Amino acid sequence: MRFTAADEEKRRGVRRMKTIATGLLAFATLVFALATWAKAAGAGAWAGYLAAAAEAGMVGALADWFAVTALFRRPFGLPIPHTAIIPTKKDAFGRSLGDFVGENFLSGQVVRGRLAALGIARRLGEWLAAPGSAERVTKEASAALRGVLAVLRDDDVQAVVAEAVTRRAAATSVAEPAGRMLGKVVADGGHHGVVDLITVRAHDWLTENHAEVVQRVTQKTPGWTPKFIDHQVGERVYKELMRFVTDIRDDRQHPARGAIDKFLADFATELQTDPETIARVERAKGELLARPEVQDLIASTWAAVRSLVLNAAEDEESELRRRIREGVRSFGTRLATDAKLQAKVDGWLQDAAQYLVDTYRAEITSLISETVAGWDAEDASRKIEANVGRDLQFIRINGTVVGALAGLLIHTAAVALGG
Repeated sequence: MRFTAADEEKRRGVRRMKTIATGLLAFATLVFALATWAKAAGAGAWAGYLAAAAEAGMVGALADWFAVTALFRRPFGLPIPHTAIIPTKKDAFGRSLGDFVGENFLSGQVVRGRLAALGIARRLGEWLAAPGSAERVTKEASAALRGVLAVLRDDDVQAVVAEAVTRRAAATSVAEPAGRMLGKVVADGGHHGVVDLITVRAHDWLTENHAEVVQRVTQKTPGWTPKFIDHQVGERVYKELMRFVTDIRDDRQHPARGAIDKFLADFATELQTDPETIARVERAKGELLARPEVQDLIASTWAAVRSLVLNAAEDEESELRRRIREGVRSFGTRLATDAKLQAKVDGWLQDAAQYLVDTYRAEITSLISETVAGWDAEDASRKIEANVGRDLQFIRINGTVVGALAGLLIHTAAVALGG
């Protein structure tokens, strides 16, 4: 147990009071001796009164000295029963103190009553609504956020994010939702724009790559055919392709468009009902998620989010900090004026406090008793004496004074009754 400078100052104060109390005992002893001598020498009745008062003062001083001393040590080192109470009963005091705190301060009823009387929610609301409070809360929250982001290791967070996203995606079926979405798109004709775009792009590509298409066709003809025939075949194929693509582009009722509509509608139904199609889609999803490129993309999202949040937290005029300030100020105003919200917040705080004291009461009280038990008996006795010993010395002083007055009163009564 460590003694502080304040403890040493208190111990010096105790020693001064002990000197005063002991000096008063010595004074009473001297007065008793002189008064007894004067009485024997025939000094008169006053000597008897003075001797009786001094004698009773001595008795009171000695009795209180014994009582005070017995709290901290054995008087004169003698093994007198029920002395040195604090050193010998230290552990029992610790247990009793822990039980007292648990029963009288850590009960759910006491905690709830105290919190209800404080009106924490209303006070918190008034503080948050006060000028400058929202800015302070925002500043501290931003600093805390930056601190958290600085402590977190990017590799660890990226691994957690990648694992969480992958696990979530793997556990979520995509075939049936995709089928429902595709079916709605086809039913609403939302895919027509895509078909239009594809046919326009195909027509433009064929127009720009006439020679290449003809060349590709002629390369596939038999080698024994004449070159001019191969060229004619290539031109014919190209013209048919152009005609086909142009018809699809320009004719909204073209059979090919109807075939596309039917294919997409059937595929949407299969995605929702056909086990084999669903299984193929889920396998494809798993293979896609397992690709390193996809995993790198998922993991890299943390770096982007981290940079975005850090920049927003550092910039006092950022949208993030502005919204936090406005939210804090708005919440504070509402909390300061809305009685229902105050009751709800106070109820949450009381429930939380009661849960803590009910759950951890034993741990808190055992902390007290175990801490006291761990103290050295002599050190604990000296520390307690340093804190309360000065007041206890007043008991000795009062005992001397009260004893003297009581002795004087008793002697006076005895003289009066004895004639």
